[in-house]
Amino acid sequence: MKAADQYHIAIVTDDPEAKMLELSELLGYEWGEMMGGPTTVTVPSGDTTVDTTVELKAWYSLSEPRMEIVQSVPGSVWTPTEGSGIHHLGYWVDDVSAESAELTRRGYAVEAVGNWPDGTAYWAYHCSPSGPRIEIVSRNLKPVLDRYFETGKLSS
Repeated sequence: MKAADQYHIAIVTDDPEAKMLELSELLGYEWGEMMGGPTTVTVPSGDTTVDTTVELKAWYSLSEPRMEIVQSVPGSVWTPTEGSGIHHLGYWVDDVSAESAELTRRGYAVEAVGNWPDGTAYWAYHCSPSGPRIEIVSRNLKPVLDRYFETGKLSS
């Protein structure tokens, strides 16, 4: 993982529309359409992991630097953050499993993992011991998000 691979900063909020309006009025951000829906995630549970389904909704800015606004999901990792409001920093990586193992080795606990149907991880959240969460995302998704950033839509 490299600093140059950071592609967004995220805020989780109970009121995404109000937060997007605030950032638009204050900083001139423009937003793409909502992406998300029911998502199966793997989360730690004691000494094992479990799969659960959460309703994820997120909006990315079309302006740079990229912001992601995420609808809060009570009882999950997606809850608003006190203070700065920054929930996580998102980075592209080539190998989610390998980078996740390295983050874990460095003391960043796994909070949630998204897997492809074949079980391969395509994103993971790690809780930093002293700062915002780190989200690592498979670089294989970059072309899809690049199209979204250009059009504001999930499909063209």
